[in-house]
Amino acid sequence: MEPLDKLTIDTPEQTALEFPLAGIGSRFIAMATDSAIQIIAAFALIILGLIMGRSLSLLGSAAPQWMIAVWIILFFLLYSAYFAFFEAIWNGQTPGKRYAQIRVMKDDGRPITAYDSIARNLLRIVDQLPLFYGVGIISVFLSKQNKRLGDFVAGTVVVHEKTVEAARPFLDTQVDASAPAYDVSLISPDELHLIEAFFQRRDSLDPALRGSMAAQIANRIAGKLGVQVYGWPYNEKFLEAVHAQYRSGGRLRATQ
Repeated sequence: MEPLDKLTIDTPEQTALEFPLAGIGSRFIAMATDSAIQIIAAFALIILGLIMGRSLSLLGSAAPQWMIAVWIILFFLLYSAYFAFFEAIWNGQTPGKRYAQIRVMKDDGRPITAYDSIARNLLRIVDQLPLFYGVGIISVFLSKQNKRLGDFVAGTVVVHEKTVEAARPFLDTQVDASAPAYDVSLISPDELHLIEAFFQRRDSLDPALRGSMAAQIANRIAGKLGVQVYGWPYNEKFLEAVHAQYRSGGRLRATQ
């Protein structure tokens, strides 16, 4: 197991969100998986090209220039656009990153955009120098947030995706239809954003950290509403009920 450095993001309500940073080990696994996929795809393109070339030779004609150009473009895209494409459409993950359970996100915890994905991967050719990502590995070792050069340019980090089976009990947090109505007019926009930030990232948090953060936020909100919450799993159910009522425009005070 590689040591887990953590990225800590302070919310407007002074509650810290922590994300375990991916190190050399997990990133190497992701890179090896993605490289294997690229090699297999390249071989498939070569075999397809040979088959088409052989078919044309049997017909007594050579491969047209446009076909050669298409194959060159396909190889270029396979090498240069693979990472940016998947990170853009899979919210910061490639097949290799998904296998290694890591994800790219912004420094402030927001999901990356297509622009961020392109920006961080433009520097990949530099990170690969002189061989086997030598520059990138040195950069990760020297950076406090395990960043390669592309991460510095795009303002991104790579974190662990905590989708372990141990977190399964925390996933069963359906909103209770019998939940009382709360006076959500007492909740500030910053507090709503705090709840939503937690909801956005809770599935990637370590189970113990997730439970601790849910308790902190729930106690803060419950104190403002003048109610009590009695621990897991009620903390998250309470936050979900408050959030749903706030978004639906509820303004009634809970009956005590």
